[in-house]
Amino acid sequence: MRIALFLEEESGNWHVRRLAEALRARGAYVVVTSLPRCAFDTQLAGGIDIPGFDGRLPDAVFVRSISAGTLEQITFRLGILHALRESGVRVWNDARAIERCVDKSATTFLLHKAGIPTPRTRTMEGPTGADDYVRSAARPLIFKPLFGSQGKGLLRVDDAAGLPSPEAADNIYYLQDFVPSSGVTFEDWRVIVTRRRVVAAMARRAGNWITNVHQGGEPSPHIPSEEMARLAAGALAAVGADYAGVDLIRTPDGRLLVLEVNSNPSWRGLQSVSDVDIAETIIEDFLLAVAEHRREAPEPRSEPRSEPCPA
Repeated sequence: MRIALFLEEESGNWHVRRLAEALRARGAYVVVTSLPRCAFDTQLAGGIDIPGFDGRLPDAVFVRSISAGTLEQITFRLGILHALRESGVRVWNDARAIERCVDKSATTFLLHKAGIPTPRTRTMEGPTGADDYVRSAARPLIFKPLFGSQGKGLLRVDDAAGLPSPEAADNIYYLQDFVPSSGVTFEDWRVIVTRRRVVAAMARRAGNWITNVHQGGEPSPHIPSEEMARLAAGALAAVGADYAGVDLIRTPDGRLLVLEVNSNPSWRGLQSVSDVDIAETIIEDFLLAVAEHRREAPEPRSEPRSEPCPA
């Protein structure tokens, strides 16, 4: 089986090394490359040139990252992923799921439509509407960059003066209800889930409301409850992803809410407190999905034979 594994340009490859090792241990031919190195090429039969495949298409693609870039660059890379899917290549996660998850407002909308409980969230363009909403809400809110991860750029907003400038917010204001702590420390949970199972989970604790491990949160092993597993699976289905990291939080009155869904989750912190080999488990489910996709692929149609015309 020939697999393209897309990593992030100019970044560490801890995750990619483990994924590639798990694939090669199962006999796969793996090319580690990135979307910025790919090209559309109409001279090729498949129309897409991926390094290491001599102009042919891989059997499947595992997307670890699409890499940062301009709007044009991101559009081009997502276009490559869309084209691969349209060409019959199994893409994990495909462009549709990535688009839904990279845009927090789209994620929140889809969770809401699927009946997945989330903190109340309002996303709007321009500071005037944001000012009005903060004043009318009269409760603590969290501002999140629409495109962001690892807890970067988060702000607690207690009044309109706490809102970032339009330039700092890219003129888009994603405002979510602040969920207070039930105790001395703040706690939430990260659950890695595939379409087949919960892979692993951890609790994250911190002395402030930003619990991301990259921001100093302390990870600890956690066995998710049935409700956590159900919500994580429901969130995954709502965004149409194959695997994801789902963040959950509990309100002081005991309700469990989904905060975010990450289609390219990091799990280095989670792996440090988990007995499960996360990369091995994810790759096992990835290859099962690829095998299922190949079984379901339509048989190539044979060319109709030309029959002689009757005299």
